[in-house]
Amino acid sequence: MPEGHTIHRLAADHQRMFGGLAVAATSPQGRFAEGARRLDGRVLADADAHGKHLLLGFDDELTLHVHLGIYGRFGFGALPAPDPVGLVRLRLVGGEHFADLRGPNTCEVLEPGEVKLLRDRLGPDPLRADADPELAWRRISRARTPIAVLLMDQSVVAGPGNIYRAEVLFRQGIDPRLPGRRLSAGQWAAIWDDLVLLMAEGVRVGRIDTVRPEHTPEAMGRPPRVDDHGGEVYVYRRAGLPCLVCGTPVAAAEVASRNLFWCPGCQPSPV
Repeated sequence: MPEGHTIHRLAADHQRMFGGLAVAATSPQGRFAEGARRLDGRVLADADAHGKHLLLGFDDELTLHVHLGIYGRFGFGALPAPDPVGLVRLRLVGGEHFADLRGPNTCEVLEPGEVKLLRDRLGPDPLRADADPELAWRRISRARTPIAVLLMDQSVVAGPGNIYRAEVLFRQGIDPRLPGRRLSAGQWAAIWDDLVLLMAEGVRVGRIDTVRPEHTPEAMGRPPRVDDHGGEVYVYRRAGLPCLVCGTPVAAAEVASRNLFWCPGCQPSPV
């Protein structure tokens, strides 16, 4: 599933291509025909993201809400647009570009009150200027739940996924199994600040890179990582391989139905 930086990049793409323009909306697949009809001919006023949710606001206060889920994806192109190929849930056309949406988990039109309800159930997003990390800390500091699980709960922190949670905990030397209530306020502040840094870089370059300069392939004289997710990481999908920092084999376990990765050497179990 795309992590939050990808959705913020999609919001920027929509704003750049369609912002301020009247947009033609159709549903070649037919499953979103009524929603497309409501949006057809409206002006895209703003494109926003909150966590893993894309929110395209139109001039009549209607908002297109898209959650890609595991299989959803957008494809963009220059006009003239070709005939739709495959199950295109939604096609947007405006200016000199088109966008095709396929396989989203959610594609719906929301009224203003419904948008507020959606935002209210999401935690702070490290990529948003209006994010308040204290809201997440209030929940984390009372929780018996492991911090690795809390970081994947979008109602606690919106945006991070499996890669960012594994990597930020490694970078901060925190055992992912540590209960939230045993985390210190200073540790939480460091996690949040690192998420802001890492995810903003993800928006900038379009991939997740988490290793510090001294641990890049060039600095260490090692081969670059080969993975369909791209990017250089410390522990994600590196189970059994030596830690880039201390050499301890990277550990893996299934926690809350998701694969978790960490270094027992750099992230020692708390006493």
